[in-house]
Amino acid sequence: MSKPRQFALSAAAAVLIGCGSAGGFDVLSPAQAETIRQVLPGAPAAAEPQKLARETAPVIAGGESEVERFCSNIADAARDRRYALQAAELKQLQAEVDSRIKALEAKRSEYETWLKRREVFLARAEEGVVGIYAGMKPDAAAERLAIVDVNLAAAILMKIDSRKASVILNEMDQKAAAKLTGIMASAARRTDPS
Repeated sequence: MSKPRQFALSAAAAVLIGCGSAGGFDVLSPAQAETIRQVLPGAPAAAEPQKLARETAPVIAGGESEVERFCSNIADAARDRRYALQAAELKQLQAEVDSRIKALEAKRSEYETWLKRREVFLARAEEGVVGIYAGMKPDAAAERLAIVDVNLAAAILMKIDSRKASVILNEMDQKAAAKLTGIMASAARRTDPS
């Protein structure tokens, strides 16, 4: 058997013999465990734990403690600081709102520009469509206008020369021509028909 193993076995046997009864171990209570401390050779003795006591604030003449006096002395400064922080936060929020307003104004002006371009385009397209139908033969124009939405067809016929529009209406189906004429007549009124 090797020497380290032999030493470990003899140490374990000594522990078992020192513990008392045959193979059993005694359980120590917390109070006993507190009193038994292992002290290493050459180590200083353990110091007793200190007990802390709550200090009371000294009372000064007038019935106020130093803490109360300190708080009352800095109350105005603390309030001023709080107001300054709130004012800074409000300025920051105002700057954010202003930047968002500028962005919205830019979008609005962009939208207005786009809307104007669209209206110009529609006016040109409308003039072009009216010109196309005005240049067509009356029977072909009547056939095409019968297929188109009645409101659009009525608008086109109102912008065409009245002589040309009458020839186109003459070439149309009677029911379609009557419907278009009714829409054109109601659109020409100065007062609201409803």
